[in-house]
Amino acid sequence: MRTDAATLRITTHNQYITPHTLTPASVVPSPLLQFQEWFTAAMASGVREPEAMSLSTCTSAGIPSSRIVSLKQVDAKGFVFYTNYESRKSREMAENPHVALVFHWTEVSRQVRVVGTAERVSREESEAYFKSRAVDSRVGAWASKQSSVVGEGEVAEKVEEARKRFGVEDGTTEANVPLPDVWGGWRITPHEVEFWSGRSSRLHDRVRYLRIKESPPNKLKCKIERLAP
Repeated sequence: MRTDAATLRITTHNQYITPHTLTPASVVPSPLLQFQEWFTAAMASGVREPEAMSLSTCTSAGIPSSRIVSLKQVDAKGFVFYTNYESRKSREMAENPHVALVFHWTEVSRQVRVVGTAERVSREESEAYFKSRAVDSRVGAWASKQSSVVGEGEVAEKVEEARKRFGVEDGTTEANVPLPDVWGGWRITPHEVEFWSGRSSRLHDRVRYLRIKESPPNKLKCKIERLAP
C-alpha cells in the first residue's frame, strides 16, 4: 500500500465541438426557459443523468463545500431539489443562502452555471414530491440522519426500525410513510446564469444572463451578454 503523496499529471487535451454557435441573439429572454430548452435537448441526445448538478455552499465564515445532487424541478422562480434539512448542505444554506450550481453535460459539450440564493420550498410542495418517491426511499429519509457520523451497521438498523414502524415489508410498493419534519425541498433563485458551449481550440461560446435588480423573483428580467472564452 502506498503511503506517500505522488504527482498525477493529466496530459490529454480534449477538443469540444458543438453543432451550433451560442450567441446572445440565439437565446431566449428567460434563462429558466433557455435552461429548459437545453435540458430537453440533453435528454433527447442521450446525456446520462442530465439532472445531476454540483451544488456549492459556504459556511458563514466562507468555507466552501460541494456535492452532486439531483434537480427535481425548474419553475418560474428557479431550480428545486430535495434533501434532509439537518444535512451539512442545509445547515450551510441556512447560515449563508448564497450558492452556486453547475450542470456539465459531457456528451453534448455543454455546461450551465448558476449563482443564486436558496430558500426552503413550502411544506405542501415537499409533501407532494415525497409521495412520488419509492417506498424504500421514503423509509430511508426517516432512517438516515444525513451527514452525521454513524457506526457500522447503524443505518441498516435504523432502516429496519422505520420499516417496522410504518409496516413496510419486502416487496411493498405502497405504504403510508409520511414526510419527516427534517426533510424537504430547497429552491435556488438565480441572479446569474451562464450557458457554455464547447468549441475547438478552447475558444468556447459563453453567454451570461444577469438579473436586473428590479425584476420580480417569479418573472426574471435579465441583461444578456457574451463573455470571453
